[in-house]
Amino acid sequence: MIDTQATLATHLRADIAAHGLARIAADRTFGLLGEAARTGWADFAASWDHLGPDLYMADGGRYRRRAHATFRCTGRDFGRLAHRPHFQSRDYNPLNGDVQRWFDPVDQAVIDHPVTKAIFALCADTFPDPRPRHVEMHQFRIETRPGHVGRPTPEGLHRDGVDHVLVMLIARTNVREGVTRIGAPDGMALGKFMLARPGDAMLIDDRRILHGVTEIHAVDPTRPAWRDALVLTFAPAA
Repeated sequence: MIDTQATLATHLRADIAAHGLARIAADRTFGLLGEAARTGWADFAASWDHLGPDLYMADGGRYRRRAHATFRCTGRDFGRLAHRPHFQSRDYNPLNGDVQRWFDPVDQAVIDHPVTKAIFALCADTFPDPRPRHVEMHQFRIETRPGHVGRPTPEGLHRDGVDHVLVMLIARTNVREGVTRIGAPDGMALGKFMLARPGDAMLIDDRRILHGVTEIHAVDPTRPAWRDALVLTFAPAA
């Protein structure tokens, strides 16, 4: 797996250097993660069923569930830090910025899962840096139901204020729309696509690319509907 991962990381780095963004299709993701991770995907994805609510939505919405963890990354080593709030300035998040937001911690079993370990290794290889880095891990579930539209990025097209970002789709259940849009720092549209299958992912240079996801709606409004995603952000360590 290491050789395959290293080869893929080389291609991903080239895409990011050329375009500010690289994408991985689900079948390639599962091929990369290996047999142990593939057989454990269902267990990994099921952890999204236990996320607590995000109570900090300035738009009053109660459509987002979330868990959060932070790490100090050196090379391929990810050391978990004491639980702490997530903070973004309003320069990057005009809706929910300038507030210390406390979310439930990511379960240690999720962090120790072989899928998570393989994703960490892929990011370390794709976003290499000799300096220690501050990494944040977010599990997101966006729910939608009649009268409550699900908004994966209610702040709109945005930067996260870091160096690099991984976004990986974990599940889409009874959902339509949820289109990923990307743009230049001046707001010019650069394209759109769908993370449609579990394992579809994008890796971006946050300094060069804005990203956002359109609202989601239920295919069958009488049934529960949600979109699950994993987000990892990388910035220089303080």
